[in-house]
Amino acid sequence: MSDKDFELFDLRVETIAGPGPMVCNHPVGSYFLVQGENLIFPEPHHFPLYALAAILPLLPAKQRPTDPDDWMSTDAEIACPDPHCGGRFRITRTGKRRFSHAETTGLPDARGTPYWQKDGQSGD
Repeated sequence: MSDKDFELFDLRVETIAGPGPMVCNHPVGSYFLVQGENLIFPEPHHFPLYALAAILPLLPAKQRPTDPDDWMSTDAEIACPDPHCGGRFRITRTGKRRFSHAETTGLPDARGTPYWQKDGQSGD
């Protein structure tokens, strides 16, 4: 890894049962993936907007390496933002991807070929 490379964890965010009844439209087992900057919603799963809004701010921090004693390393469950819903969302680190600064920046003096345009990949 060069000094211009960095790694991000891939994540899986899955609905799990919590202590109370589920009242929101996020069935147990529904999930999405985070790979680099992309959210991937496999069919036929869906994910509610309000729960997603509560989880999104945590994802960039969960993608990055953290100290083993940091709560971001140890705490993996997020409560549904509806106070009457017992749903929880488990964020699991599933692997790592390596990126280079030049492939991910918008800075004109540091810009290279975007990672999604390399090796026949697409932005889809």
